[in-house]
Amino acid sequence: MTDTPLAETFETTPMTAKVGCTFAYGTNQVRSALLSFAVSDAHAILDETLLVHAAGKEVTPTELRGDHGTRLHLVEDVGTGWLEVTYEATVDITRPTDVPTGLGVEYDRWVFMRQSRYAESDRLAATALRLFPKERGMDRVNAVAGYVHEHFDYISGSSRGTDGAVDTMLAGQGVCRDYAHVVIALLRALGTPARLVSVYAPGLSPMDFHAVAEAWVDGAWHIVDATQLAPRESMVRIATGRDAADTAFLTTSGGMMQFNRQKVFASLVEGGLPAEDNASQVRLA
Repeated sequence: MTDTPLAETFETTPMTAKVGCTFAYGTNQVRSALLSFAVSDAHAILDETLLVHAAGKEVTPTELRGDHGTRLHLVEDVGTGWLEVTYEATVDITRPTDVPTGLGVEYDRWVFMRQSRYAESDRLAATALRLFPKERGMDRVNAVAGYVHEHFDYISGSSRGTDGAVDTMLAGQGVCRDYAHVVIALLRALGTPARLVSVYAPGLSPMDFHAVAEAWVDGAWHIVDATQLAPRESMVRIATGRDAADTAFLTTSGGMMQFNRQKVFASLVEGGLPAEDNASQVRLA
């Protein structure tokens, strides 16, 4: 595994974002639903509201805590009818200045080096070494992100929920999660720990939940977005995991669900969006 010295400090710009979502699904004998849309508690949450209805009744979900600040909401006995959710949060997204340390960081670096369901780094090892034989550190991260941005077409609805990085490499097209999976798989194959993060992304168009990669380089995790569809400085972390299997915004048990409507919103409270420098290092709380 490659490594570089820990960084000492990071520049920050105070920012506040307002984010949230509303969605509704028709339900038929659904036992339970696990929701992942709440802002990670790695951020400073200034204000937050959550309203959930299941089968015509307002319900109070149970909040579960995942890794890396991920907050999940479990709704039991969803039943038949509708599952409707309204969520809104105001968040301080000022960038962190501390450097992560400790055994947890060391463990993560190894976990996020392994191949996973949607990031088959083992199958892409030879390809990664052929494409990027010399790059190291942040140069490697930027080279991989630039390659994916230049060689893939972003086409809404072009991929399946079962597609992994290998499928996307073969198809040459996909959406944000597909771009992130390819970046993650190639970086892991080259010895750089990488993971997937679901985010709210002010400036994203069309607005939706967004998926980006994070790479461990220069002693910290840095955001990598090969789609280049939104400035990284204003992104808000939701969930963190090996790939999309760990960050899905809705997981159900039993019965059937049918999509009805969904709206995601994300904006800065004051001022315009920050300028994006694709070669810069950007950290997410």
